[in-house]
Order: sequence, then C-alpha cells, then structure tokens
Amino acid sequence: MKLSAFGEKFAGESGIVELMDDLGTALNENPDMIFMGGGNPGRLPEVEAVFQARLEAIMADPGQRHSLFGIYQSPQGDAEFRKQIAEFLKKQFGWKLSANNIAISNGSQSAFFVLYNMFAGKMKDGSQRSIHLPLAPEYLGYADIGLTEDFFTATRPSIELLDDKLFKYHVDFSKLHLDENTAAMCVSRPTNPTGNVLTDDEISHLDAIAKGQNIPLIIDGAYGLPFPNILFNDAKAHWNENTILALSLSKLGLPGARTGIIVANEEIIQAYTNANTIVSLACGNMGPALAKELFRTGEILSLSRDYVTPFYRQRAQQTVQWFREDLGDLPYHIHKPEGAIFLWLWLEGLPISSQTLYERLKKRGVLIVPGHNFFIGMDDQWRHKHECIRVSYAQDADRVKQGVKIISEEVAKAYNGE
Repeated sequence: MKLSAFGEKFAGESGIVELMDDLGTALNENPDMIFMGGGNPGRLPEVEAVFQARLEAIMADPGQRHSLFGIYQSPQGDAEFRKQIAEFLKKQFGWKLSANNIAISNGSQSAFFVLYNMFAGKMKDGSQRSIHLPLAPEYLGYADIGLTEDFFTATRPSIELLDDKLFKYHVDFSKLHLDENTAAMCVSRPTNPTGNVLTDDEISHLDAIAKGQNIPLIIDGAYGLPFPNILFNDAKAHWNENTILALSLSKLGLPGARTGIIVANEEIIQAYTNANTIVSLACGNMGPALAKELFRTGEILSLSRDYVTPFYRQRAQQTVQWFREDLGDLPYHIHKPEGAIFLWLWLEGLPISSQTLYERLKKRGVLIVPGHNFFIGMDDQWRHKHECIRVSYAQDADRVKQGVKIISEEVAKAYNGE
C-alpha cells in the first residue's frame, strides 16, 4: 500500500496510538489488566444518575428524541447549547461573550487538530510556523497532530524540590523564547500528565507575552475550570479575546459523548467552524442534549464541586500514600498533585528507560504510560525525560492499590539491577 505524506504520518505509530491501542486490545488479551495508563475518568454513581435521568427524559419526549438521533446540528454546535454555555460563563466570571464565542467539537482531540493546523505549519510564503509549549512535559495527544514536521517547540521547565518526596515544575521564563515563527502558545491546566496547575501569575505572564507577540494563548482546560474542576488548590479561570479556552465533558463522566467546547473571539470561532464543516460536517448531538440543562441550571458546578473534585482529591492523596509506603527509600519523586487524574513519578537515576519499565509492567498486567512521550518539541538529550512515568488513579481503588504495589516491585528490581 502506497501512502501519501499525510498517510505515512497519520497511519503510522505514535505515543497516542500506542496508548489507545493498549486501552482497546490489552483488555482482550488480559481481562485482568490493571489500567493505570489511559485517561478514562472514574465512575461516580451520583453523576451517572444525573446523566441517566436526563437521557430518560429525552427518550420519553418524541421531539427531543428526534433532535438527538434524527437531525444534523450546525458544525458550530447546537445553538441553544452554545447560548447556555455563554450565559453560564458570563454569570460565573463576567466574561463578555455570546453564543458566537462558542463552538462545539467532536471531542477535544479533533478540536486541537483543527485549531493547531489553523495557526501553525507551512505558510503561503513557504515559512514554517510552530506551536510553543512553555511548560513541557505536555499532553502526548498533541505530539503527532501537526500536518508538517517541526510543528512544536517547547521550553524545559525549572524543577522545585519539595518536602515529602514531592516536586513541582514551573515555567522557566528566563529561557522562554518565541520568535516570528511562533504561531501560538498552549498549556494544559491542570497539566496532563503531571497534575501541575500553572499559577495565576504564570498564566497572566504567559497572557502578556502572547499579547506582546500578537499570538493566541491556548488553554486546554479538559480537567480544569470551571468544570470538571479537578483542581486541588486555588486558581482562577482565565479567558479574554486573545485566549482560546478548550473545555470538555469527558472528565465530567462523558468521554463516550465526545464533546469539546471552544471559547474564543468571534473571528477564530468562525474560522474554526468553517474548517470543522470540512473535517466533521456537523457536531454530535448526545453531549449537548445531556448537558444543556446542567448549564441552564448551574448544576454542572454542583456536580463538579460535590462529587468530581472530592473524589479525585481523595484518590490522589491515597495513591501518593500507597506509593510512599511501597517505594520506601528508593530515589523517587512525585509531582505535587494539584489536579487532573494522574500521578507523575520521577524515578531519579532509573537504570532502565521508562519505555522498558512500561514493557515490564505490561507483562505483569499493569498499564502505565512511559514519560518520554510527553516531552513534545524538545530535541535535547535530557535524561529526565526517560525517568518519568504517568500513572492514573481514576479506576477502582483496590485495583489502583494493587497496581501501585506491582509498579513499586518492578521499580525496585530495576534499581537493584534485575
């Protein structure tokens, strides 16, 4: 089979392909596999009950049922849903926006594919523009999303060592360098994979730099503010005319609905809508149908506050404690868990690569994600990249505890030269 350059790039292997393939096929090979690698959210019965009640109400109403299954929505998304989101954001934060500042996508991944390639890549004059990641490591799903090579640049973070075997990455503004070929900056907040939450000062500083360069600041808020609000410290939501805020219903408990939300100025929303028409034709109906009442009533905030945030905060604290007990005096550090659904372990001086550790753990029936996949746009030989792993704590607590034990055993073997 002879493929185009596009085909060679997107039909080939990549970190995100490996991750999703593990999620899809490993279970068939080993029904007892402990999944601590993927981004599936935890199951919260109270939240599931709300979605079930909403779906039952839709199915009982012939008009709503037809709207759910029988019509195309606009490529910008359901008009009523966009209006509810805009009014919700205005009420919560005083942001000056309307439904024209909102677009819906078939999941955040497809939204980033369109947005990134709208701004970066090969330009008409033959130059090449890139997306800059001011705080690596970043979400591995970005890595192969560009249509051209050299699509990302990144700044190596500074590392602050904390008490109790914790550490924290910070944006190293002294080394942050943008030029005329930088098309946009992007950060996830909380950061996937580390659980880092950029401070309000860091966000303000990045916003000022972006405005000075006349480029957008893109904030991936899939785990963040104002929903699903998987944050364990104080932070303020950020948006303005120069910011593109990407939100999602996935971590609220609806990953199968594939519903992303883009908040941006009207010019960007219109450009995105035109591109999305070509790529997707229309947006899916399920997510907006289930969620529009949550925005109208504000219940989306109470679900996040009362169920989602407490669940992950408690699970993060518990999983950190399990690792401390099982790793003992080994030379490890855990990124301070400030949000999201993962722990990021730095196994300092690990004698094997994180990829080798991943393969050993997979044979033991535990899936994690090796850390080197997340250092996108960095071509330096930083050993740290190969000493880190991402571990999800979203699944059943007993399974997570068992997985922590197996991970710790394999790490200990590696340090002992086994």
